Amino acid sequence: MENMLNQANHCQHSTPGAGGPAETAAPAASKSPGSPGEAPQVKAGELPVQGSNSFYPGNRPPLVPNPLIKLPVGSIRPAGWLRFQLTAEASGMVGRLQEISPWCKFEESAWADPQGRGERGWEELPYWLRGFTDLGYILGDERIIRDARRWLDAILASQRPDGFFGPQSNREGPMVDLWPNMIVLYALRSHYEATGDERVLPFMERYFRWQMTLPLEQFLPGSWQKLRGGDNLDSIYWLYNRTGQAWLLDLARLNHERTSDWAGGIPSWHGVNICQGFREPAQYYQQTHDRRYLQATERNYRTVMELYGQVPGGMFGADENARPGFNGPRQAAETCSMVEIMWSHELLTSITGDVTWADRCEEVAFNSLPAALTPDLKALHYLTAPNLIQLDRASKAPLLENGGDMLSYSPFEQYRCCQHNVAFGWPYFAEHLWMATRDEGLAAVLYAPSTVTAKVGDRSRAEGVEVTWEEETGYPFSEEIEFRLVRMSHPRAFFPLYLRIPRWCARPEVRLNGQELTLPPFPPTATVAVGGGWVSISRTWRPGDRVLLRLPMQVVVHRWEKNRKAVSIYRGPLAFSLKIGERWERYAGNDDFPCYEVFPTTPWNYGLLLDKGIEVETTTAAPGEWQPFTPENAPIRLKVRARRIPTWRQETNGLIGEVPESPVESDKTEAAEEEVTLIPMGCARLRISAFPEVIP
Repeated sequence: MENMLNQANHCQHSTPGAGGPAETAAPAASKSPGSPGEAPQVKAGELPVQGSNSFYPGNRPPLVPNPLIKLPVGSIRPAGWLRFQLTAEASGMVGRLQEISPWCKFEESAWADPQGRGERGWEELPYWLRGFTDLGYILGDERIIRDARRWLDAILASQRPDGFFGPQSNREGPMVDLWPNMIVLYALRSHYEATGDERVLPFMERYFRWQMTLPLEQFLPGSWQKLRGGDNLDSIYWLYNRTGQAWLLDLARLNHERTSDWAGGIPSWHGVNICQGFREPAQYYQQTHDRRYLQATERNYRTVMELYGQVPGGMFGADENARPGFNGPRQAAETCSMVEIMWSHELLTSITGDVTWADRCEEVAFNSLPAALTPDLKALHYLTAPNLIQLDRASKAPLLENGGDMLSYSPFEQYRCCQHNVAFGWPYFAEHLWMATRDEGLAAVLYAPSTVTAKVGDRSRAEGVEVTWEEETGYPFSEEIEFRLVRMSHPRAFFPLYLRIPRWCARPEVRLNGQELTLPPFPPTATVAVGGGWVSISRTWRPGDRVLLRLPMQVVVHRWEKNRKAVSIYRGPLAFSLKIGERWERYAGNDDFPCYEVFPTTPWNYGLLLDKGIEVETTTAAPGEWQPFTPENAPIRLKVRARRIPTWRQETNGLIGEVPESPVESDKTEAAEEEVTLIPMGCARLRISAFPEVIP
């Protein structure tokens, strides 16, 4: 998508400076802004990859040092709009899935049995438990923590003498299936981070030693486990970084060799497989130090996006598989795909330190994920597309690959995998807002209102200093992000603070205690071709210090040359959709968990007149917890001139017709010029996000 940027006549835009590996100090002031002492050291470039963090386990030798190190779950407390997503998740479908999902019934589950006997022993419970566990620790919700702990205790108690754990059915079938256990390990890891439970590391060690005994033909022989072996690899490295046992690297090599060959191409065109599997070469790069593996992951991503991702929102059309000839904006992505690719982007940000992956994560989180769920997070649908004008129960096959109801909102098992897997999307996003750095500083990685408490290094204290930063912002709807250092375990400490500059931002501004800092240019780099990078501020910090980051957002037009020359409107990280009137009709469920179809009440078949200009209307982001992702609450609206295109109609099965090729010549006698309203794509459950361009 990055190469598809096209400038409309009315938009201001300049090519951002390049981010890079070199670091250039800013001109020094005589004093640190706003307080006595030395001047701040302001640098621009990449994150440091040398050294080690004394407080948080990153990659240990011989693995490639990871520039960003995840903080333990619970270190970050989201606020504002992001906290709303999590608290609504807790009180909504995810938090109460044990009431409505047969796969989450403790008494019947093979996951709860010491011998792994029982029902429903595959991926559904692990999917949900991964997100449910993290949700509890992030919110400090004792009910959720207690319920998650019940499951985790049962799973820990299910380990056999040989090291295997979980449902016996996963080892008694035609092949040993490691896939469900891969997901469970994520939940156990978070539990360990939050509690230090001494059972977890020996449990994982015994399990991985059992994997070492499997004959080659039984280790990742096929199905999801072979395509998604990168999930197993991630937990192998996680354990190695905490124990240093060299045999784990032998298992990691074996795991890579037995995983599908993502380094050589795209072995599966199934959407969720791509979202999980494309990153595996970059994961293995950490062990090989061979950058060709890192490049293979970027190649995988670009290959898929060039063919099927020429649409706004950060996703690609794979409903359920990516299919030749089905690549327009009405092709959809599974909700599972959205949360899995967000996790891949978060992991790749840590491995590489490249802001591009964080930008890509935000694009999915802000534009695609919100519309996959109802505003109260009590229901979801299987598929979401950039252009989607009716969410009914009628089959859309073969225009969408599978028959049956794919689009209505339901909390029940008709959307079995997504119903459970959606649980970890927002919690994992929240856990990666802040990360530790190799030089024992902190990095603001993804932007949302939050508070982080973490240890940083100080050149005069080997034990470090615990600091608490508050991040107040209306981002992604507003341009300003304010960081306040509210608490420190010592009156002062010298450490670096890193701020991510997205690739779309040409002229960032930073103020320290009210004084503007001079930012050096971003040096060129091979990994970030245009724009983006990190700004670091190293100084002796004191409680009360404030940093204000401003990321000016320009309205720009993306033209999808490979997709009928459709156009999409962006402002900063947000894509915009036509505001369509919605009629919600309940068809099933109950008062706690209703099922809905959604129908349009206003016209949708518009082409944009881009030469007429775009007007931006913004409102002040609401304080406290709130849901911005609705048409009514949208904090930003764009006004643009448009004409209806009478020949652009619904298909007979209710799916939107394919977007017309641009430019479309308008017939003034058939369609009058109108002003239409665009709202952020994530606010629009009925949406046109890729438009035809109309010429007068």
